[in-house]
Amino acid sequence: MTHVPPGSGWPEDPARPDTPVARTPDEVRELASRIPDLGGLAAAQSVCRACPRLVEWREEVATVKRRAFATETYWGRPIAGWGEERPQVLIVGLAPAAHGGNRTGRIFTGDRSGDWLFASLYRTGLAAQETSVRAGDGQRLIGARTAAAVRCAPPANKPEPAERAACSPWLAREIALASADLRVVVALGGFAWQALWPALGEAGYTVPRPRPSFGHGAEVELVSSSGTRTWLLGCYHPSQQNTFTGRVTARMLDDLFTRANALRTL
Repeated sequence: MTHVPPGSGWPEDPARPDTPVARTPDEVRELASRIPDLGGLAAAQSVCRACPRLVEWREEVATVKRRAFATETYWGRPIAGWGEERPQVLIVGLAPAAHGGNRTGRIFTGDRSGDWLFASLYRTGLAAQETSVRAGDGQRLIGARTAAAVRCAPPANKPEPAERAACSPWLAREIALASADLRVVVALGGFAWQALWPALGEAGYTVPRPRPSFGHGAEVELVSSSGTRTWLLGCYHPSQQNTFTGRVTARMLDDLFTRANALRTL
């Protein structure tokens, strides 16, 4: 089996066997535009097959596996947005890890980066548990939601420009559907920062020009089409390279999410 079939009993699987499948970038855009809620959007995201290279790679990884996880069943499908249905904080990363989210079925779960992230979210009151190891493990986000700019694990962690563009309508629609209560968007890493600008514009936010530069702690106030104030925060990605070198520390993450908590109450 190259992936978990939708509706087959995987914990927290948002899709069913009859969930519509987008097979081209045009179908992604059309389908995303007409889905009325985050639950339906997550279901459609989780069965997308619009990017042949990414489909082939994620399913190959799910078949070959890593030796440490050889006995496990891999999710092997796109990773849907996860968390609160009416979030005040949205945390956006680049893409799932091949042996992280692509294995566990939940974004930011199952690798060292996720360990750092969820520990910080727990310390700052945005997560119910300190760790997240797999979908259905009891973890719960509090006032928050997580998503990725690209929903499939890419080879070498590098999605191609066409793949980033094909996936962007999923993110734009997720932001639009969450916008009533959304107050803070956290971009984990420079790629997520860049990917968010077109998605925010499509979701109805006024995007500044020139676009502000990314940096840890960078902060940009945005206004939605309904007049809602929302802040975009930049955060260095808690990758192993960044945490091993000290470019990102636990204190830096905690301070960033403490700031997100403060902004969501304004």
